[in-house]
Amino acid sequence: MSVVPPKYQIRALHTESTVTVYQAYDPSIGLPAAREGRFPPAWKRDRMTWIKPSFLWMMYRCGWGLKEGQQTVLAVEITREGFEWALRNACLSHYVRGFHDDQAAWKRELRQSPARVQWDPERDPRLNALPYRSLQLGLAGEASRLYADEWTVSVRDVTPLAHEIHALVREGRLDEARTRMPEERPYPAGPELLGHLVA
Repeated sequence: MSVVPPKYQIRALHTESTVTVYQAYDPSIGLPAAREGRFPPAWKRDRMTWIKPSFLWMMYRCGWGLKEGQQTVLAVEITREGFEWALRNACLSHYVRGFHDDQAAWKRELRQSPARVQWDPERDPRLNALPYRSLQLGLAGEASRLYADEWTVSVRDVTPLAHEIHALVREGRLDEARTRMPEERPYPAGPELLGHLVA
């Protein structure tokens, strides 16, 4: 019998120095990024960008790389130092009564924070919602620029992998599909990283 993860937990493919997050882009952005191993000048560094450590949540968001404008799925390896800086400097993307002092205080925090966090239901291989949450980390301003130009270690095009796993799922070969998925383990994030992000 499998153990259900805690409701709020970061699970990611990670090493001693890096963590892998996922994004999906139009090929005009995604393909140059994968080819060069960094985001091209056309990637707008002044816009909010959302990164996702969960491969399956990314598949849910981009429809296995089939949605318009999201046909190129990228695995972006970033430094753990950068990832943890973003968490420390993030706030929740929505107001929670009793967790924040009041709505005005939360709005001030939101304006001042270069990063924000949403916890959305994790997904199974058929993309059904699970009873525990997956981290979405939004980066804006300084955080967005640091992500693109300093934290990024490598960028890989994993669209073929997404399509391969999708085909296995469609055929009902779920065990095989699971063996092809990235190995996402609990990320060591204690109260100092998540205490202000878990309501």
